[in-house]
Amino acid sequence: MAAREYGQYDGITRALELVGERWALLIVRDLLVGPRRYGELAAGLPRIPSNILAARLKELQAAGVLRRAPHSRVIVYELTAYGRELEPVVLALGAWGFRTIGDPREEQVVTPDSLTMSLRTAFRPQVAAGLPATAYGARLGPADLLIRVDGARLDVSREEGPVDLAFATGPGLLQVIAGELAPERAVATGVVEVLHGRVDLLDRFATTFRVAA
Repeated sequence: MAAREYGQYDGITRALELVGERWALLIVRDLLVGPRRYGELAAGLPRIPSNILAARLKELQAAGVLRRAPHSRVIVYELTAYGRELEPVVLALGAWGFRTIGDPREEQVVTPDSLTMSLRTAFRPQVAAGLPATAYGARLGPADLLIRVDGARLDVSREEGPVDLAFATGPGLLQVIAGELAPERAVATGVVEVLHGRVDLLDRFATTFRVAA
């Protein structure tokens, strides 16, 4: 049974009963990146109370959105085929939210999984197809993402590998993706710190990852 029922009978109501509770879609967002242990989910959602995380996981499992599965001798949570069907919904919501994202507040953070999904939301394969293959390294605090764009293909992982441009950043990078902050201004204001590689490739990054207004 859904945690909350609205007393209406249609598809939107049913969807909200399944994934409309607070934190539910953010759990789905992170699991769209890949299976996660309980502790990894908690670390990726640093403000979620442990009892709420446990409750949401139980509800989503009961709804058939996710399942518990053994992986390398540990238990992970992963989306079912039914849960993975939420990907275009999550990406569309992300694109819609980018339109009014505004400036990041001091207490707001970007996690590796949230940035991964932001990049998937903003990726423009039709633009990338006409650009040379490029690898970017994005450092978020202690975490590094390897972002590889090859034609219309995007791959984001936590693997190590050679990059054409490495930069350190935080929540402000999403303003670049949203088109609210020019790459050169992002560097000048410290929103993006170029670590090594070709600085001009930040313009290519902003062209490749851009949410249409």
